[in-house]
Amino acid sequence: MKKVKIYGAGSIGNHLAQASRRMDWSVDICDIDHEALNRTKNEIYPSRYDDWDNQINLYNNDQAPVGGYDLIIIGTPPDSHMKLARSAVREGAKAVLVEKPLCSPDLNGAQELFDEARKANCLVFVGYDHAISKSALKMSNSLQNEAMGEIYTLDVEFREYWGGIFQAHPWLDGPSDSYLGYWEKGGGACGEHSHAINLFQCFAHESGIGRVNEVSASMDYIKEEALNYDSICLMNLKTEQNIIGRVVQDVITKPTRKWARAQCENGYLEWFCGNKPGVDSVIYGKDNIEVKVEEILKTRPDDFFQELQHISSVLENNELYNKSPIKLERGLETMLVIAAAHHSAQNNCPVTIDYSKGYSLKALSF
Repeated sequence: MKKVKIYGAGSIGNHLAQASRRMDWSVDICDIDHEALNRTKNEIYPSRYDDWDNQINLYNNDQAPVGGYDLIIIGTPPDSHMKLARSAVREGAKAVLVEKPLCSPDLNGAQELFDEARKANCLVFVGYDHAISKSALKMSNSLQNEAMGEIYTLDVEFREYWGGIFQAHPWLDGPSDSYLGYWEKGGGACGEHSHAINLFQCFAHESGIGRVNEVSASMDYIKEEALNYDSICLMNLKTEQNIIGRVVQDVITKPTRKWARAQCENGYLEWFCGNKPGVDSVIYGKDNIEVKVEEILKTRPDDFFQELQHISSVLENNELYNKSPIKLERGLETMLVIAAAHHSAQNNCPVTIDYSKGYSLKALSF
């Protein structure tokens, strides 16, 4: 049985605790707030999963066990991720999973985490669970199919009113009560819905069109009293193979639209997340051939179970890590695009990314 420690007793922490128990793993949940631990035991977990699991141990951070963990999960706000993730690496965990976005847009600590994890031979993953969903993997495999021909352009959208987030966190009165209302802390549309950026990059990798190396962004920043976040983030992206595409993320769209489309030489591929209740879809359209729709049934807890199954398989065969869509390098590439998007929007200019300069703001130029 694997042993797991989870930092953060909020919504993500509960999802990953339940997925870990579904894997028959030992689970310790830690939080700085004793009230959050009580809420997990008495409200969140039993309301979602029918009953509290007495096999889960709860600890205040300063009383949590140290050492002996196969996996340490960081499910706290983004601006705390780097400190906790680096500490988890030093603690000797075999693997660390950091919830998305990986860090705040200043990228502080990102390069250090990369260097320290490599030195410690610790496998670090970033929680872009959509990239390893069954539907996204089908999309990725299809993009590798030579029958589709050359890819011409790629579009991805995550447009979702964030009311659902606050329904899952009823103890929050709104965005001002958490990092969500502050882009510098990793919130706003660009950070919170960065699944779209990550999926663009994932599909770009699989189709061989290269990494994103140029970002042109426009954002609608909302500044009200203490709040300062982007409600809409529109990005035009260019890859290393000079393929241009588009990513749209927002926190205002109702109903939700989570969608991707790759236009190829001999047809197109479309991906939908939750286009029907409990269903993801992949649509295959080829020239002069009937369109094929493949539907994949799933629940929200399934997303996290699939994520932990993926991590478990990599832990059993470390050679799989370099091919993982959620390995640390992919999450760092997403953070470079997030940082570039904010700089582009605020300076009204395109921003280029030079990956040879590592994972800090030094990689950006405009």
